[in-house]
Amino acid sequence: MGIYIKSLGEYLSYLKGEILHPHYQNYFYLLIVLSLVVWGLEYLTPWRKKQSIIRKDFWLDAFYMFFNFFIFAAIIKGVYELIAIYSPISAKSFALLDFSYLPVWLGLLLFFLMNDFVQWFTHVLLHRFSFLWDFHKVHHSVKEMGFAAHLRYHWMENIFYKPLKTLVVLLIVGGEPQDAFIVHFIAITIGHLNHANLGWDYGFLKYVFNNPKMHIWHHAKEVPKERPYGMNYGISLSIWDYIFKTNYIPSSGRDIPLGFTEDNKFPNNFIQQSIYPLNKKDGNN
Repeated sequence: MGIYIKSLGEYLSYLKGEILHPHYQNYFYLLIVLSLVVWGLEYLTPWRKKQSIIRKDFWLDAFYMFFNFFIFAAIIKGVYELIAIYSPISAKSFALLDFSYLPVWLGLLLFFLMNDFVQWFTHVLLHRFSFLWDFHKVHHSVKEMGFAAHLRYHWMENIFYKPLKTLVVLLIVGGEPQDAFIVHFIAITIGHLNHANLGWDYGFLKYVFNNPKMHIWHHAKEVPKERPYGMNYGISLSIWDYIFKTNYIPSSGRDIPLGFTEDNKFPNNFIQQSIYPLNKKDGNN
């Protein structure tokens, strides 16, 4: 318990330093600046022109954004430290690759590809298994898309995503490469844009990068019968969907209804959404 409290205190001290002392790798202010920029783009070039700039659940999504990125990070950090301390093996000794011998740009590119594929695969699992889907419903309860919807997700997804990503990174390369910050910020930027009220598909680059016109279909309330678990699972990249044939963009998708079956029964506030999967009665969608 002492280790956990110490870790929590260290993270809170780190976060205080981030807020009081801005710098170029400062996630707190970079997230705010990025959000304001993308929000400005939504205002200047909205795809759904009738959608309010302060759309439905805007403030709920804004809360999720800071909760998942900072508050829950503080809560869970101690748990990961305990796992690392009491782990019987050193993943570094099992690493398959050593990125330190590569040019920095190539090491970061390979790390980006590896990281994104693990997230794509985990995202597929969240849709495939009903237990995981109950948690992922929080993200799909969005009824109007906007940049802040990117980080509206149940805190349990941190527990699904992060350990798997961390394990793969440790076993393949022994840990994150230097300047991994760049990769993480690029991923956050792409995620914000994917959820924004922007009618972009990036031209021929749509086959490489996930984009708003592709991702809107991932949030479609009605899914085709041949794709009962959904489609377009890409996080930053669309290439995995094209490679594994999970891509689906039948039309513009600008005004399609968003959500999931019987989402009218889903709670609409943070506390109730957080406990929904734990209190869900059998047969309740």
